[in-house]
Amino acid sequence: MKRVFLIVLDSLGIGALPDSLQFGDKDVNTLHAISRSKYFNIPTLTKLGLGNIDSVSYLTKVSDFKGVIARLEELSCGKDTTIGHWEIAGVISKKPLPTYPNGFPEEIIREFEEKTHKKVICNLPFSGTQVIKEYGEQHLKSGDLIVYTSADSVFQIAAHEKIVPVKDLYGYCEIARNILKGEHAVGRVIARPFTGDFPDFTRTENRKDFSVEAPKKTVLDALSAEGYDVISVGKISDIFANRGITQAFRTHNNKEGMENAISLLKQDFNGLAFINLVDFDMLYGHRNDADGYAKALSEFDKWLPSFLNNLNEDDVLIITADHGCDPSDISTDHTREYVPMIIYNKNISGKNLGTVKSFTCIAATIANLFNISYDTYAKPIIL
Repeated sequence: MKRVFLIVLDSLGIGALPDSLQFGDKDVNTLHAISRSKYFNIPTLTKLGLGNIDSVSYLTKVSDFKGVIARLEELSCGKDTTIGHWEIAGVISKKPLPTYPNGFPEEIIREFEEKTHKKVICNLPFSGTQVIKEYGEQHLKSGDLIVYTSADSVFQIAAHEKIVPVKDLYGYCEIARNILKGEHAVGRVIARPFTGDFPDFTRTENRKDFSVEAPKKTVLDALSAEGYDVISVGKISDIFANRGITQAFRTHNNKEGMENAISLLKQDFNGLAFINLVDFDMLYGHRNDADGYAKALSEFDKWLPSFLNNLNEDDVLIITADHGCDPSDISTDHTREYVPMIIYNKNISGKNLGTVKSFTCIAATIANLFNISYDTYAKPIIL
């Protein structure tokens, strides 16, 4: 194959993993939650076989589905973006990334304040929208940085764009990234700029992630080392700390991500286009907005036929997710779930692989399609 398009529908989980209770999740199912919305309409994904995947009993099943489908079980110890994408790219993380349910240690905050010459306020787990409601006015008056975390392994810095220019906020994130190493190597440092006047603050689309590097070689490293293109769309380059990426397109939302995907169809590249559509997670899952999530998935489904129709004979499309974020769950955090996998090529027949252990089957399959050597836990899926 000449080109593989790997699209991650960020947080589209399809049901609780057997160990979900260990991660604080009970009876979670992101896809089921949004399927109950009146805005849910996904005929294209249904034709590809989404409803035929193991345990997706609440969606329509079709006898002649077009994709090679499976329910994937995460083997890494986590339920966050970084670990989920690492496993998709071939790396299983048995050790969880550090989390801070009581805020970051005093020595971390002190060093951060010394190196940024800025004071810190908050330093607690918080919802991203709620934290600016509660601390935004104080930040406007003092100029202090709002530092907070969540159930995930993240160090987040929120600042008003008029008080802290976005470029400066990114610089503060780089300082934090250099501090947070060793036992405190969180998965991501995230810039969270916002605008508006109290109490009507709004987060902007200038978010940026500064990720810890994967501990082992990913399939992205293997592909680029062999001279293949590895094109990032969305936050993929941030997640992998730009490692193994040969070209990157930053996006602010799903619309821009899908527009970039269509543009890449017209490019004569040889390798992988790795695309993350972040709105599902960022705008809807974390805000418990099932209707918004359903609308976003329906918009993707409406866009999908134009993409499928323009694939070449030697192109492969893989659709998957990195974790769950059930909008009906009592929390606003990620949820520990199985994820769907759909593989499509114009010349293959539909096939249900049942439940496959580890997201790494995607990395193995990509390596096999390009005939490169890459060892990981799972075996490649032969199309």
